[in-house]
Amino acid sequence: MRRLISSGSSFEHEIGYSRAVVDGEWIFVSGTTGFDYATMTIAEDVADQAAQCLANIAHALREAEATFADVVRVRYILPSAEDFSACWPALREAFGEARPAATMIEAGLIDRRLKIEIEVTARKRGSGNAD
Repeated sequence: MRRLISSGSSFEHEIGYSRAVVDGEWIFVSGTTGFDYATMTIAEDVADQAAQCLANIAHALREAEATFADVVRVRYILPSAEDFSACWPALREAFGEARPAATMIEAGLIDRRLKIEIEVTARKRGSGNAD
């Protein structure tokens, strides 16, 4: 069964995507930026943006009945690799126990204000899967 999850961001409608897609036991969370979707504002600091990315992802995971503990894959995209270490405390707090497979990519993002984008894949536990 496939279910679409929205954050309410105008970007989802304008571009044509979902914040997350649940397909059976799998949850695919789109690349998520540090925008506070309630106010459509974004912090200047990369660590603050990372924390907001994680809050946005946590919300999508909750909607999918999952948590960071269910994340099996994470991708970090930053325009400047030098900024990555400033994000580590927030990332370790979110993923330190699950320790998903991870990749960090240095690449331009769609908006120059964006300093990090995070994408995750999770797999729901308790569906008869070996944990």
